[in-house]
Amino acid sequence: MDTSTASAIEIRDAIRRGETTAEKVVTDAVSRIAAGNPQLNAFITVDADRALRRARALDGHGDKNAALHGVPVAIKDTLCVSGMRTTAGSRILGDYRPPYDATVVARLEAAGAVVVGKTNCDEFAMGSSTEHSAFGPSRHPMNPELTPGGSSGGSAVAVAAGFTPIALGSDTGGSVRQPAALCGIVGARPTYGRVSRYGLVAFASSLDQVGPFGRTVADTALVQDVIGGADPHDATCAPQDSPACSSAIESGVRGLRIGVPRHLIEDGLEASVRASFEGALDVLAAQGAEIDSVDLPHSQYAIATYYLVATAEASSNLARYDGVRYGFRDAEAGTLNDMYARTRRAGFGAEVKRRLMLGTYALSAGYYDAFYLKAQKVRALIRRDFDRALEGRHAVALPTSPTTAFRIGERTADPLQMYLSDVFTVGPSLAGLPSISVPAAVAAGTLPVGVQLTGRAWDDATVYRIAAALERSRLSR
Repeated sequence: MDTSTASAIEIRDAIRRGETTAEKVVTDAVSRIAAGNPQLNAFITVDADRALRRARALDGHGDKNAALHGVPVAIKDTLCVSGMRTTAGSRILGDYRPPYDATVVARLEAAGAVVVGKTNCDEFAMGSSTEHSAFGPSRHPMNPELTPGGSSGGSAVAVAAGFTPIALGSDTGGSVRQPAALCGIVGARPTYGRVSRYGLVAFASSLDQVGPFGRTVADTALVQDVIGGADPHDATCAPQDSPACSSAIESGVRGLRIGVPRHLIEDGLEASVRASFEGALDVLAAQGAEIDSVDLPHSQYAIATYYLVATAEASSNLARYDGVRYGFRDAEAGTLNDMYARTRRAGFGAEVKRRLMLGTYALSAGYYDAFYLKAQKVRALIRRDFDRALEGRHAVALPTSPTTAFRIGERTADPLQMYLSDVFTVGPSLAGLPSISVPAAVAAGTLPVGVQLTGRAWDDATVYRIAAALERSRLSR
């Protein structure tokens, strides 16, 4: 079995049958990372010794019936792993080693997964291309001159390049779905509150959500089932569990209704994205789904709304990085105030500074009502639009990204152009709804295109069900 292309479920089952061992699988994964990471920069930190010790322990006395027994997993560097460097892609957390595991990491390991390392990301998850990392950009596995997307670009590359079959990312405005689409893999954002955020380095607390990447819909659904559920450590995590996503993926789409907001895709789509998206709709219709048009009238304001709400919350959350409690401290400061200023000036990158200034301005006296409060009102309208569109329908379909992967450096000088990479993903984030990106069928040799499916709150299983139907059609061609 080639573990660089096998699914997590195939790897787990092969270990269960005694055809391979966790140690062999992890050794192969570490070797592939050592060979490929210098070019692709998917990982910031790799802990081969820790991973191999755990793999040997699993081979010796692990539970082979565990859902992810022996499967290597990559973790975005915004999630805490006890004792392992956790930087959030920032100089200000350059050598921070948390004393605890994020809940999702603990649940993965309880299910038998093996953490091999921490993946590269835009600093504090603020970006759409992984170019805003203090550790340099990650690169697309099909063409290193291209970006893999962001902010969870390193995790997407880890899966797409065959380093690990699954990975975790965090999605605030599209940071799992957009890189999944650009790299040709599956990436999901669960309903807000379905997956614990305990141990996730905060960007925007009302938007941040941990989400899985996988080579297949089945792998991604399994990971979400493992990491989801109530958590007393996270007050925003729902106290009840939701139905398993894995159990729904074989059900097909006959009888399901899927809405398409065509007014949002009249302009601005690359030709290949439009063709692949329309082809995916034809596939769903051929399988028995009903496709019709819906209206999301306030989605034209989603980008502006997102960049007020998210930056305001970032301004509050990142105030803790002051050089006093942990992280980087500028040693040249003469006074306390000077130390604060110099530490944050040197510790944060340009994009983080840009967003912090915008968010602080939006929250400042005299501007709060005009900007932040108004943005929250528009956010409520965006959620209402989705709720109305999903009345009597099972999902809303859009392209995940208006373009395929773009060149590194192409958009860094124009922040607005970069922000528009997430034009289709920020709406579901603001609404707190489950959303998944699944690869569409594309012509051989062309760059991947993703289809985004957004469902009703807590009905994550249905978006996985539709995604699986698209995947089966793509793989059968």
